[in-house]
Amino acid sequence: MSNAPLEGLRILSLAEQFPGPYATMLLSDMGAEVIMVERPGMGDPARQFTPLFKALNRGKKSVALDLKVPQELGRFRGLAAETDVIVEGFRPGKLAALGAGFEEMRKVNPRLVYVSISGYGQDGPYRDRAGHDLSYEGVGGLLAGQANAGLPGEVPRVPLADIGAALFAAIAVLSATISARRTGRGRYVDVSMSDAVVSMLTAFLVPEANGTPLGNFIAEPAYGVFTCGDGKLITLSIAHEDWFWRPFCEVIGRPKLAGLKGRDRAARKDALREDIAAVIVTRARDAWGLLFDKAGVPWGPVNSLTETLADPHVRARGLLRTLALPDGGSETHLVQPLKFDGFGSSPSSPAPELGADTDGVLGRGRG
Repeated sequence: MSNAPLEGLRILSLAEQFPGPYATMLLSDMGAEVIMVERPGMGDPARQFTPLFKALNRGKKSVALDLKVPQELGRFRGLAAETDVIVEGFRPGKLAALGAGFEEMRKVNPRLVYVSISGYGQDGPYRDRAGHDLSYEGVGGLLAGQANAGLPGEVPRVPLADIGAALFAAIAVLSATISARRTGRGRYVDVSMSDAVVSMLTAFLVPEANGTPLGNFIAEPAYGVFTCGDGKLITLSIAHEDWFWRPFCEVIGRPKLAGLKGRDRAARKDALREDIAAVIVTRARDAWGLLFDKAGVPWGPVNSLTETLADPHVRARGLLRTLALPDGGSETHLVQPLKFDGFGSSPSSPAPELGADTDGVLGRGRG
């Protein structure tokens, strides 16, 4: 018997691209059996972006079924009868029209948890609007700085709507499964990417809704990115804490500024920031790091992706795993960040070829 937290949990995933695959990857790493149900011939459209697909779908199985074909829909229903969770990412109503929606599936499995991930959710005026991550970020308020300025800015490189929805979908799977096992009845969960963005902005939107907007609540001169003497970048993250500001001022040779309180620092932010920048550029990043660590000042390097992979802390935390490939090669993957006592979370296998597990999965019962 495995000691994986989710050992014995079977998930059928019809969710493509990013949110669903990331959510089910996390669950797979914790021991769930994740079976991707893909369209024959093309599969998940993300397969055309091979590095992305491999990163998000390691440790899973792939079954190729065309749900528009009655016989193959019947095979899918047979799988659903022996599974715990379905995660899907189609537009609202599409799977129901094919006969694979929640109401149809619960007839074959009353304990089934069914999680739908969509851009704007299953209802509301935007329900049928097409979109991708950037549009959901815009609606949800994540790009509010650009709205306030009335000018377009840089497109965020990290798809936070996708990632946020994936995390909420993983929570949905776990909480609804607990409910189903307690009550014997499955649940339907509606996960919206735009809703996820709104939720992530709780600390900003609640004050705005109550007429007490935060504005730039981290108006601190030593909260930002600075250039060091060797051209490398460093973060300083002194927010409102006087107990960090005081030793920082001592380290940079500005003891007369140590008595400034947060409100005073905010009022003089621009001038103080220029002064700090002029000091930081006089030493190399490693030299500042030693001084800040000794004084207990919050700081960090600004890493490139390559530097992150080589960072000694990332390595020490065991976030990288190497998988052997059937052809004798290998791939490096990231491990999900939850560390369980007595369980070494790790991807079990590389991403499957399209339909690689069709015969094996459909030819056996649950096990």
